[in-house]
Amino acid sequence: MAAHQASCRDCHVCVDAGIIPEANPTFQGEWGAPFFLVGQAPGPVERESRRPFSGRAGKELDRWMIRAGFRDALEFRRLTYVASLMRCFPGRNQAGNGDLKPPQAAIDNCAHWLDAELGLMRPRVLLLVGQMAIARFLGAGRLQDRVGRRFGDAPVVIPLPHPSGQSRWLNDDENRRRLGSALDLIGEQKSMLAWPDPGAS
Repeated sequence: MAAHQASCRDCHVCVDAGIIPEANPTFQGEWGAPFFLVGQAPGPVERESRRPFSGRAGKELDRWMIRAGFRDALEFRRLTYVASLMRCFPGRNQAGNGDLKPPQAAIDNCAHWLDAELGLMRPRVLLLVGQMAIARFLGAGRLQDRVGRRFGDAPVVIPLPHPSGQSRWLNDDENRRRLGSALDLIGEQKSMLAWPDPGAS
């Protein structure tokens, strides 16, 4: 895993291909983490911090995980390997009011990193954050048909909406209930599985 992570941090394939101007592969996690979270791509805050979900969306995600039963954000981060479909910041849109959607070429270039991590880690629970990550593993479908349900057993797959403030999906009361059900499912998995804390000494 250490060799894999070092190679990923050194990757500049998308820069060489002219897809992005600079490489800043961003992911975080320790060997033995039972949860594995897949997002879309780092944002501008993550581009600087090199820590996934370290901006406003990350703070909201941490709040969700505390609702799900983690003691605090630190425990959530210790027990979760956090990765994304595209490892580097894709850039801002022309209007400057949002991030670019990760181009398929970059997602394809990054796919082997994600697949290798899943093979090495063999997580018990796979958290899919946002429509793009959900579609990568479950195929096309509506958020309201996925969020609040679990899929599979090895790993258990639990879809979540994206915690970005730009998303309007959670403005609907029924969708907020779906999120609550998803967080309950995460809490059930956390309480059912007896694992060592990879951050414990």
